[in-house]
Amino acid sequence: MRNDTRLSRMLHVLIHMARHEKPATSEAIAQMLGTNPVVVRRTMALLREQGYVSSVKGHHGGWTLAKPLADITLLDIHRALGGASIFAIGLSTDHPQCLVEQAVNAALTDAFDAAQALLLEKLASVTLEVLAEEFEGRFQAL
Repeated sequence: MRNDTRLSRMLHVLIHMARHEKPATSEAIAQMLGTNPVVVRRTMALLREQGYVSSVKGHHGGWTLAKPLADITLLDIHRALGGASIFAIGLSTDHPQCLVEQAVNAALTDAFDAAQALLLEKLASVTLEVLAEEFEGRFQAL
C-alpha cells in the first residue's frame, strides 16, 4: 500500500514559501515535488479554503502564505488536507456475529483510538515556525 505523503509534502512547500518573498507558482511547486501543477492547485486549494494560503492569478501571481508560520500547526494542515486516516490497518468485519472477531475489534479499536489521540495531540503542539527554526538550525550548521 502506498503512503499518503501529502502532509509531509505540503509542510515542505509551506516552509519554502515562507523563505521566499515572491509568490510560488503552481508550476514551481510542482517541479519541486515532482508532480503535476494541476495536483498542486487542487491540494493548495484545500489550504486556501482554510485560510492558510492565498493565491493571485496571472503574471506575477502564485501562492503566498495567508498566516504566519507561528499560527499554523501540523494538525491544521493535516485537517485542511482532509485528515486522512492515520492507520492503514483496518478491522475485519467478515463475521460480525463472531465473539472472537468482536473481542479482537474492540481491543484494536481501543489501541487505534489511543494512538491516534496521542499523535493528533503531538501534531497540534508543533507549529510550522518550529519546523522552520529546525531547518534554519540545520542550514546554519552546514
